[in-house]
Amino acid sequence: MATATSTDSATFESISRIGETAGAIWATLQADGPMSLSRLVKQIGLPRDQVMQAIGWLAREDKLAFEDNGRNKLVCLREET
Repeated sequence: MATATSTDSATFESISRIGETAGAIWATLQADGPMSLSRLVKQIGLPRDQVMQAIGWLAREDKLAFEDNGRNKLVCLREET
């Protein structure tokens, strides 16, 4: 059974990894503009699950917008007001 300390450490590392991935997503979208989720995952070069978790983080913070583009869904940075 894991101790509270090792669990806390693993949780912190996971959250840190997701936060770093969110930063990479932000920078990619800032530089290259809106793109499909599949292209974004390829651009970031990290596991899809990790990228999707970071997208969820940014979406929860209202930093992303999503647009339907035919069969694809585009993700883009939300304009600040």
